[in-house]
Amino acid sequence: MRSVIVAAVVAFLISIFGTPLAIKAFTRLRADQPIRAEGPQTHLGKKGTPTMGGVVFILATLVAYIAGHLTLMTLPDAQMRPAGMTTTAVVLLGLFLGTGLLGFLDDYLKVAKRNSAGISKRTKLIGQTLLGSFFGIVALYYPSDKVPGLPHSSQTVASNRLSFIKDIDWANISKFGAVLFFIFVVMAMSNAVNFTDGLDGLATGASIMVIGTYGAIAFWQYRHWCSDPNYYGIDNYCYQVRDPLEVALIAGAAAGALCGFLWWNTSPARIFMGDTGALALGSLIASLAVATRTILLLPLLGLLFTVIMVTWCIQIGSYQLRGKRVFRMVPLQHHFELAGWSEVNIVVRFWIIAGIGVVTALGLFYTDFLATMSGLS
Repeated sequence: MRSVIVAAVVAFLISIFGTPLAIKAFTRLRADQPIRAEGPQTHLGKKGTPTMGGVVFILATLVAYIAGHLTLMTLPDAQMRPAGMTTTAVVLLGLFLGTGLLGFLDDYLKVAKRNSAGISKRTKLIGQTLLGSFFGIVALYYPSDKVPGLPHSSQTVASNRLSFIKDIDWANISKFGAVLFFIFVVMAMSNAVNFTDGLDGLATGASIMVIGTYGAIAFWQYRHWCSDPNYYGIDNYCYQVRDPLEVALIAGAAAGALCGFLWWNTSPARIFMGDTGALALGSLIASLAVATRTILLLPLLGLLFTVIMVTWCIQIGSYQLRGKRVFRMVPLQHHFELAGWSEVNIVVRFWIIAGIGVVTALGLFYTDFLATMSGLS
């Protein structure tokens, strides 16, 4: 727990004090967010606000991870302490940084060309596919070293089974199928967070809830880990995951960094995260779901992102098939803007939706644990 707290605090401090420096630097470079002409007219007042703020919380998370990992060296049990950077960290942080760089390229082109186009949708999807493929292969094909006497010590970051609260025994989709599903989850969540990032603080606040919850889930799994000698022989009671403390540390660092960034990103925003931050956060959430073996719980845990993505698909499908729109405008937050809701009202109410999803998913996770405990008693 000590390492997770250290990582969260370090990330928060770097982010809250580093973001004003980024605001000044990006403003001086005229790296402001181009405003879509077809969007709500109230957004025209945001012209000149710098973008690419995701750079700050990405760097803060990476530095905080190192600080938290140094704290892990004080753990007394060598079997429970990660030795160096783990494959889990490579997958989570590598995907976080890789998609962040893809988003940075998109933001840079928007700023350079002074329009909201950026890289093409096809190029963005190809980039997400390549990154998802590489890290999906690493997650599925590189198991940890087996510890003598511990049957569950050798684990991969991802599983070849679908998962809800834990892996579903009968839902084996093969390693190849699992890599394809990993790519799908990464692409879906990256774009879902990107679509949600349209109002001041909206995506940041929702991401804090989701990533913070994954940090709590991962730490709970660490305390009830099948690789812990204390849980040998009681498989139904423990969690067969890889490096749960490492997952909790990364989630804690990212949540702390986002809290510091939200101070400057909330209404009226002094800086936007841009695609740099949105794509990175979406891929991190996806990889956290994979690493904690809670993939099918993700649509509920990330309820707001799910709603935003589903309504976007409904709008596009309806227009393509019937030539009619269901909503005034998508993503969904802009529908309510055109309906006359204030930006702050939309953000707060959408945060409530995100909170409902998080609380419900966390309740299901803990209820399953209680049911397991009841069956053992």
